[in-house]
Amino acid sequence: QVQLVESGGGLVQPGGSLRLSCAASGSIFSRTTMGWYRQAPGKQRELVATINPGSSTVYPESVKGRFTVSRDNAKKTVYLQINNLRPEDTAVYYCHTVGSDYWGQGTQVTVSS
Repeated sequence: QVQLVESGGGLVQPGGSLRLSCAASGSIFSRTTMGWYRQAPGKQRELVATINPGSSTVYPESVKGRFTVSRDNAKKTVYLQINNLRPEDTAVYYCHTVGSDYWGQGTQVTVSS
């Protein structure tokens, strides 16, 4: 059983930054590819970053240059740094274990002046 707990969301002004965290329980973290997704109101959930056990990362073009995913296997935590936040980044952000399909409860990010 794996539990994922996201944190770090909040209300931020356009142009600001946030670092989201996802703490995992269980023994599989260090060998699991992790993903960050987001879901805006009325929209489908979309992938914004993945990081494999060796810390290779993949991003969609829409967030490249602003989003950075990283991981600390000793802390069983994956991070998502988001810079230059835009109103369209407003969404609930979720972490996910790729393959074994566990999800966290999400953390709300709201970008507004």
